[in-house]
Amino acid sequence: MATYKKRGYKPKTKKEKVEEIEQDSTTAEVFNTLDESASKTEEWVIKNQNIIYGIVGVVAVVILAYMGYNKFIAEPNAKDAMNEMSKAQSYFDEAINATDKDSLFTLSLEGGEGKYGMLDIIEEYGSTPAGNLANYYAGMAYLNMKKYDEAIKHLSDFSSDDLILSAISKGGIGDAFVQLNQSKDGLEYYEKAIKVNANDYTTPLYLKKAAIVAMDLGEYQKALDYLNRVKTEFSKSNEAKDIDVLIGKASASL
Repeated sequence: MATYKKRGYKPKTKKEKVEEIEQDSTTAEVFNTLDESASKTEEWVIKNQNIIYGIVGVVAVVILAYMGYNKFIAEPNAKDAMNEMSKAQSYFDEAINATDKDSLFTLSLEGGEGKYGMLDIIEEYGSTPAGNLANYYAGMAYLNMKKYDEAIKHLSDFSSDDLILSAISKGGIGDAFVQLNQSKDGLEYYEKAIKVNANDYTTPLYLKKAAIVAMDLGEYQKALDYLNRVKTEFSKSNEAKDIDVLIGKASASL
């Protein structure tokens, strides 16, 4: 085993002289290997520099294209889409309180007065925020028109960071499934709507709907749990007004 030697130390024995020669030889081999590796790397870079520059160029083009797309295409498209959607949205708002709802919801979906409807917005501007929001309006319009399969399709295509809209869209899917006599699916979406966000508007609404469907499915304990939440957590909500009657029915069925 070689021993540590201070700088300037001269080998005295034959063994120490042999060790020094071996050490120098090993060090030289290491540097030679590094030099050879560096030379090979340089040769490879020189040989393939066109490929390297090409790759760098492609990456740069992709980045610039993405930036350009956002600046000159995506942003203007998003603005145009919101402008185009205003008339369709006004038809939808009118339909909510109108007597002849279906005709106004149809105008909201298909357009009128030379303006786009929600379905046009989805087709032309589907990747924009307006296109996403148009799926919500289209889904709710179809739900009101009792076209439940179309309602499910469009509400499923909608996503939002707005917790209220997100809860309402999931609750709307639940309503559509219940109307299609697919109660288990309806209950699943009511429960998703409940979990999105706790608030005084959507939470008691979907707790009560979930409880009613759960009772229809014979899940009385689950129904009772939901009804008790309405009574204790949302006692001032509209859903709490007749909650004791439903609690009595659920309790009697256990």
